[in-house]
Amino acid sequence: MSLLVKSNASGRSMVELAKGELEYVGFAAYRLSLGETLPVAAGDKELCLVLLSGRISLKGEAPGQGAFDWDNLGDRQSVFEDKSPFAAYLPPGSQAQVTALSDVQIAVCAAPGSPDHAFGPRLIRPDSMKRSVRGKGANTRYVCDILPDTEPAHSLLVVEVRTPSGHSSSYPPHKHDTDDLPHQSFLEETYYHQINPPQGFVFQRVYTDDRSIDQAMAVENSDLVVVPKGYHPVSVPYGYESYYLNVMAGPKRVWQFHNDPQHSWLLDL
Repeated sequence: MSLLVKSNASGRSMVELAKGELEYVGFAAYRLSLGETLPVAAGDKELCLVLLSGRISLKGEAPGQGAFDWDNLGDRQSVFEDKSPFAAYLPPGSQAQVTALSDVQIAVCAAPGSPDHAFGPRLIRPDSMKRSVRGKGANTRYVCDILPDTEPAHSLLVVEVRTPSGHSSSYPPHKHDTDDLPHQSFLEETYYHQINPPQGFVFQRVYTDDRSIDQAMAVENSDLVVVPKGYHPVSVPYGYESYYLNVMAGPKRVWQFHNDPQHSWLLDL
């Protein structure tokens, strides 16, 4: 199958991972106009709603946890602003409604939830998110941990990354497709991409050691790349800036990766 899911140029749904495409990870991104609403039903999944841009109100109810009502969320107009997003964690069984208070882009990230409803709904504020710089030289990129493995959830991990013009990211190539802790964890992953300016593109390759998967893709604005397993580096051409939102999930909620030994020498530069 193709690991590249092309985005829709118009309409409410920007891009969506087909149901059953991955075992653990679900993803969709939406665009809303002022006053438009988006119903959200978690079902048996836990969700992380990430407000990519614009302002919203979010209200709903979680089983055994009562109602929640969060108003006037959001203070960035682009994912390329130097700001962390607003996000919300919703446990299985939650019912919610997003109301757009401006033009909005929002992502709905999903993974298997805890059947005992161990974690209640919570608003994840920008000032609670860890921001860091990873890599050096033309491998420098800027990371914001939205829902890392140090914060409560059953299986969902969410992070966003901005990569400057001419830089590489998720590089040297690494993978996390083997349940071999403490050396490596098994996590499926999706990459939701945006490009600045939006007519640009980036390149992403997904490949395994035995090359049973080996796809190199030209990825355009709002496209989604699916990583069921294997290494998954990103390269950003000169003149364009890259943003991606990563969603990861697997049988154990630990992010432990393994670098491609053919390229691990790059870490010594």
